[in-house]
Amino acid sequence: MSIQIYILSKLAKESSYPYKLKKELSEPIPFDKLANLTESKLYYHFESLTKQGLIEPTEIIKEDNRPDKQVFAITEQGLALLPNKIYQLFEKADSLSDTIVGLMNLDFVDRAKIIIILEEKLKKLEKKRDYITSLNMQVKLEGSKKEGGDFLTGYFTSRFNNEGEWISSLIEKVRNGSI
Repeated sequence: MSIQIYILSKLAKESSYPYKLKKELSEPIPFDKLANLTESKLYYHFESLTKQGLIEPTEIIKEDNRPDKQVFAITEQGLALLPNKIYQLFEKADSLSDTIVGLMNLDFVDRAKIIIILEEKLKKLEKKRDYITSLNMQVKLEGSKKEGGDFLTGYFTSRFNNEGEWISSLIEKVRNGSI
């Protein structure tokens, strides 16, 4: 979904062709390599978005001694569905790292809705943390099993607290418009 949001958001700003978008994604930071995005994956998503009617080819650029470049534009349907795809990305994200493409495209969504989604994620995270903590206190373990239980409780509690701090920080940054 992130790749499709990336493509749609770029085409919402200007028509382009797949190779150009991949090149933009790789400079100055090689996000394409970090995300393991190959040209074949990118072309697959262009084809998928075309079949869904969200983008359409608009022209073919021919150059001597170079492969033809098929230029695409976003359709009205694609422009209308882009915000929903971004909301879904935030809703389905397991961690903040899964939301990077959405964070880069907040111009296409209602920030208040993003804040609501993030606040809900924060509540769920706090419930998980509290559940793990209460579970450790309820279960009576001894010896090495107690050590193991305490270790895992500490690990998950720390992880949930850390993620919660980052979500709280993100909520504030989205709210005040600094992101």
